[in-house]
Amino acid sequence: MRRIGKPDRIVIIGGGISGLSSAFYLQREAERQGKDIEITIVDGAPAFGGKINTLQRDGFVIEKGPDSFLARKLAIIDLATELGLENELTTTNPGAKKTYILHERKLFPMPPGLVLGIPTEIGPFVKTGLLSWGGKLRALMDLVIPVRKDESDESLGGFLERRVGNQVMRRIAEPLLAGIYAGDLKKLSLQATFPQFGASERKHGSLIRGMQHNRKATAAANSLPAVAKGGTFLTFKGGLSTLVNALDQALSKAHRRLGTKVLEIKRHTGSSDASHDELSSELQAARYEVVLDSGESLLADRIVMTAPAYDAADLLEPLTDCHELRGINYVSVANVVMAFDKATFGLDFDGSGFVVPRSEGLHITACTWTSNKWLHTSPDDRVLLRCYVGRSGDEESVRLPDAELIKAVRRDIEETMGIKANPLFTEITRLPRSMPQYPVGHLTNMKALRDRLEKELPGIWITGAAFDGVGLPDCIRQGKEAAQAILQ
Repeated sequence: MRRIGKPDRIVIIGGGISGLSSAFYLQREAERQGKDIEITIVDGAPAFGGKINTLQRDGFVIEKGPDSFLARKLAIIDLATELGLENELTTTNPGAKKTYILHERKLFPMPPGLVLGIPTEIGPFVKTGLLSWGGKLRALMDLVIPVRKDESDESLGGFLERRVGNQVMRRIAEPLLAGIYAGDLKKLSLQATFPQFGASERKHGSLIRGMQHNRKATAAANSLPAVAKGGTFLTFKGGLSTLVNALDQALSKAHRRLGTKVLEIKRHTGSSDASHDELSSELQAARYEVVLDSGESLLADRIVMTAPAYDAADLLEPLTDCHELRGINYVSVANVVMAFDKATFGLDFDGSGFVVPRSEGLHITACTWTSNKWLHTSPDDRVLLRCYVGRSGDEESVRLPDAELIKAVRRDIEETMGIKANPLFTEITRLPRSMPQYPVGHLTNMKALRDRLEKELPGIWITGAAFDGVGLPDCIRQGKEAAQAILQ
């Protein structure tokens, strides 16, 4: 219930893309509805952005966190348009569409027609050297294998193994799909990660036929905005921090508590800022006190929780059961960016990079040929590489000291690509406990949790990467949904 004659006080915990999107859409929707609200954003970091962090150095545009987003997920394009940033969007180099997969220390081009690791063109798939003939035949058996009648959730890896076999799952799908979650496919929820796979099986009787149909339907619809038609991925010419900076400016009316952590959330039954005569049952309903480590306390009529699941659990457990949050594990990852002089580099790229299956036993899980994939990221006489380290069950490399991590990564790129040149500089970014892993049953768990919060902690909304999608567009969509739910 709202405070009569006074603005609703909304505290957003977390200043990453989920929190900023929630704040932006709260502000916009409140203005549209003629509602008066006060927004306060609290974050322990000294600046907004969360994992988004663009470094401008020596003419390079270096992403220390995420580097792009899927063009077909329109929430982020819509937000960019609303912020006047549509002309800042850019797509990948048209000449770098080829992607490779490492197999037995050799780089194999990904077969044409491969969609999320699933073959939609049989001819190129049959010719690839990534799989044995037995592995190819097993994959094509998907066309005749009966549909699973049980529609309950299962692991992504188990589903793929059941439909297209172990070789496709391990050698192609896992390095491609696990790059999104840094996860173990045998532990990730199918329904929470790639529900279209299960839908394809049920509707078309085959994963391959379903993905073929989806690909044709997407091409026929042709409904994407012009900027999204040039490639699979998009980013901003000045880096992803362009979006964060624009949101920061758009939220000039919002109060900020940066460099400050939330210690506790309390139910608030009194009102320290109102006279005795103002107190009423309406004033007291669904109000909270957010205690900060600065010693300050914020009164809140509504709270949007965008913190990682483990931090959210610490804050909410004293108030209600939220064991579902404890079931979301997080993986630590790192990326190592190296800049080279093109004159001494000794290698030309014809694609965007490669991914590395677990079976290869390397420290790196993927390598993006950044200066070739994104032409705006490097001067013409320089080369930029970005190597990824860490995934579920293999996080030891992330904890190596800087010198050892650089040595390990350079050894891997020499072994896979023959690169011996010394980098001009190296940037290491460690992202501890940054990649949420959606367990089997995740969607059911989150619904149960949200239903419980609605009854026991009305006015508190949980959202962000831990809940319904880890990509930037997913987080923005969830932020918009949170704003709509809060203001209803």
